[in-house]
Amino acid sequence: MGDMPSIGEIVAGLAVALAIVCALMPFVIPYLRKLKFGQQIIEEYGPTWHKNKQGVPTMGGIVFIIATVIAFVFLGFKYYSSSSFLSSKGFACLITACLFGLIGFLDDFIKIKKKHNLGLTESQKLILQVIVAAAFVVFTAMNRDYGTFIFLPTFDGSGNNFCFDLGFFAYILWFLAIIGFTNALNFTDGIDGLATSVTIPVLIFFVFVANITYEAELSVLTMIVIGACIGFLIFNWHPARIFMGDTGSMFLGGIVTTVAISLDMTIVLLIAGIIYLIEALSVIIQRIYFKLTHGKRLFKMTPIHHSFELSGWKEEKIVLSFSAVSVLACILATAIAYLFYINGIMLI
Repeated sequence: MGDMPSIGEIVAGLAVALAIVCALMPFVIPYLRKLKFGQQIIEEYGPTWHKNKQGVPTMGGIVFIIATVIAFVFLGFKYYSSSSFLSSKGFACLITACLFGLIGFLDDFIKIKKKHNLGLTESQKLILQVIVAAAFVVFTAMNRDYGTFIFLPTFDGSGNNFCFDLGFFAYILWFLAIIGFTNALNFTDGIDGLATSVTIPVLIFFVFVANITYEAELSVLTMIVIGACIGFLIFNWHPARIFMGDTGSMFLGGIVTTVAISLDMTIVLLIAGIIYLIEALSVIIQRIYFKLTHGKRLFKMTPIHHSFELSGWKEEKIVLSFSAVSVLACILATAIAYLFYINGIMLI
């Protein structure tokens, strides 16, 4: 905690990240085409019209990762933890997200080299995710101001709070949230502009929480990521000129989950991140139903945005509809977070 950034400084972070992305994209897109880093094979069981996207450059997430890192290093320095770099929440979130982005990069790179839609195996990807998530949980356990306690008001007029220690369960919850929501955001990245469009309202929600709780680093970081997402969306809106790939979706998943944990909004993320949750649950439910019924499908296709496509919805309509749900969910999450704040409620 400490001095909070002014509105001008916050807007500057957004503007710088957006400008970096917009400046780099006209060079990165043709360069990736030259390297033949394009989408090789669209999922065999996906909508047939997705084959038109074959060859569109992928791994574009590298651009908004670079923009985020540069902008945060140069614009966030004023707000880094004064005690130690090792206790910086902003850098912990950013480094963790970059490591998840690296996992996505390996996955994308293998797909491109093999000229196939299969990269890292599920077990390989999960092992790497477990290592990164565990490292962040250890950092959080060592640096979190209130440990694993939940603070609830007594409402008896005394002004005191009731404290409840979740203990080791808190670490498990953080770990599962990181793994679950990072992969859920990865599922959400399936059509042009969807992942960034539904993520921007979530990040705006984090900016609000960071400001009312005086988390300057996280306020600056989330605004920078918003700017990077807006810049990327300009080139990723339908028809997309570039895809973020697992590189970008895993990075965004890492940012969303680690910032939520750092702001004690892990539980509230279930509301703010409702689209991610729906996308992931649709996949899980489909797989369970498929096994139990020996081959029958509950949805036309999962993740669920593909079901809407197969029902005749245009990509733009799906993106706008899902984004509207994300906005409404984040408005509700914002109201809940504010009520928590004024009533002295502290979650994990």
